[in-house]
Amino acid sequence: MARMHTRRRGSSGSDKPTADDPPEWSDVDADAIEERVVELAEQGHDPSQIGMKLRDEGVQGTPVPDVKAATDKKVGEILDEHDAAPEVPEDLRNLMARAVRLRDHMSENGTDYQNKRALQNTESKIRRLVSYYRGDELDTDFTYSYDVAVELLE
Repeated sequence: MARMHTRRRGSSGSDKPTADDPPEWSDVDADAIEERVVELAEQGHDPSQIGMKLRDEGVQGTPVPDVKAATDKKVGEILDEHDAAPEVPEDLRNLMARAVRLRDHMSENGTDYQNKRALQNTESKIRRLVSYYRGDELDTDFTYSYDVAVELLE
């Protein structure tokens, strides 16, 4: 599939293993995994960071290679059940953080036209994602602006 704002094609990524069952060496209880997920979310970690921490550190010393295989729920579903989900989806939050950094850079370096274009492309992606999430994850009257992004990221 082609990239959104360039003429290049995207590089393919790795595929997840096809196994549906958790490995035998990772016999952590599903309730313990859910508790750890909520604990990491309360510490301020994003869902992708939670998955990496569970993969690397694990629960009670035992790594968890795949949360969905071990609990039959995704990290986002677990967070929704325990009312610990972030108010803004992670991909939108990351794009807003990038746009704020680019806007701050542009205020200091007004003739940096390459980053000016990058800011335009990033804000275009943000508006696209906002229209996708509007109504479900975001309010129906939510609109993106630099000031709104700064408020949400604080």
